[in-house]
Amino acid sequence: MKPGNLNLPVKTIRRGLPAALVSFCLMSPALAQQGARIASRITLEEAIQTALRHNHTLQAARTTIQQGQAAEITASLRLNPTFFVDWEYLPIFSQPQGQSIPEYLQGATEGDLGLSYLIERGQKRTRRLQAARDTTAVTRASVADNERGLAFQIGSFFINAQLAQSTLDLARQDLDSFQSTVKISEAQYKDGGISENDYLKIKLQLVQFETDVQQAILSKAQALSDLRQQLGYESVPAEYDVVGEFEYRPVVLTLEGLQNKALQNRPDLRAAVLGVRAADSQYALAKANGKQDPTISANYSHVNGINGVTWSFSIPLAIFDRNQGNIAQTRIAIRQAEETQKATSGQVLTDVKDAYEAFLESARIASVYQSSYLEVAQKSRDISEYAYRRGALALIDFLDAERSYRATQLAYRQAVAAYLTALEQLRQAVGTRELI
Repeated sequence: MKPGNLNLPVKTIRRGLPAALVSFCLMSPALAQQGARIASRITLEEAIQTALRHNHTLQAARTTIQQGQAAEITASLRLNPTFFVDWEYLPIFSQPQGQSIPEYLQGATEGDLGLSYLIERGQKRTRRLQAARDTTAVTRASVADNERGLAFQIGSFFINAQLAQSTLDLARQDLDSFQSTVKISEAQYKDGGISENDYLKIKLQLVQFETDVQQAILSKAQALSDLRQQLGYESVPAEYDVVGEFEYRPVVLTLEGLQNKALQNRPDLRAAVLGVRAADSQYALAKANGKQDPTISANYSHVNGINGVTWSFSIPLAIFDRNQGNIAQTRIAIRQAEETQKATSGQVLTDVKDAYEAFLESARIASVYQSSYLEVAQKSRDISEYAYRRGALALIDFLDAERSYRATQLAYRQAVAAYLTALEQLRQAVGTRELI
């Protein structure tokens, strides 16, 4: 419609509107179904992000951060002053002689009204707050380490689902191919080209192919169920699927570069470093708690008709208890935290080394299959099938070539799964999904 050309007849608008509504209503279910299909097919990265948002175990761990923040509020609070009041020598069972009740209360009783406050020395509140903050920082790093572990679990379950799907595709392809062979063998048997015994042997082999398909279907259903539990059961639809590349793609990595990345990114190492700082804070707090805190108080008194003010000061004498035990304990805890940091640093380097070696080995195996054995197995099967169909190959040789092809294809898929899992293990060891 051109600008300014808005003088449409009313009947045209009325006629066009229902058609547009009908068209929209017809399209909406299709659009909704398409959106549902898109939402029900998730990639590996989408699965990890979904788990980080919805995994209930991780959500429970994250509440410890909030608990630590609440502890910081408690640590930052100042002590409350103490208010006290009393009224003494009140008559209960007898009335004062020669005095009225107001006169007696005014001249013969005692009333006190006061306020006291404990003064913290040694920067106790500051030390207490810093210790709480350092503890929360350690908790936050520990939760990040839980996220690292969860990402690896999601990757492993996701790869298992991909392997199950790839195995299912292979089983269905083999079943279709062998069903074609069975039909050809049936025609040969009817024409007298093969014996009935050979035909029955081939037909019996069909059971194995059908069993492989059913087992692959079960494996995929179980893999998707396990993955859904880690994603957060209600966060994905019941009928969902995984999507993504499932093949060997070489990645060039260096051990030194990966170890440097790990020392910078591993949250468990960061938690160990922060643990040393938290131990220092606890030691400083223990020393501050060894300082004795004075209490000052002031009160107004009314005694026998006389008004007075009292002021007092008190402080414990640090003769026996100077918090020596806690100070010694927290000093030793610092050394413990330092040793833990060193052990964690060594563990990080060891994890990367082990994961890197496993990655290289799985890459070599997958590369060998992809570069030669897959092609050899395919050619052997094709040649055997061609020769058998034309009567130039014995049945036992054809079946042996078929089994070798299936075993090679399945071994390659398992090698790819091992390679991808090793890559996920390397990501976990390094502490980041960006390895390059």
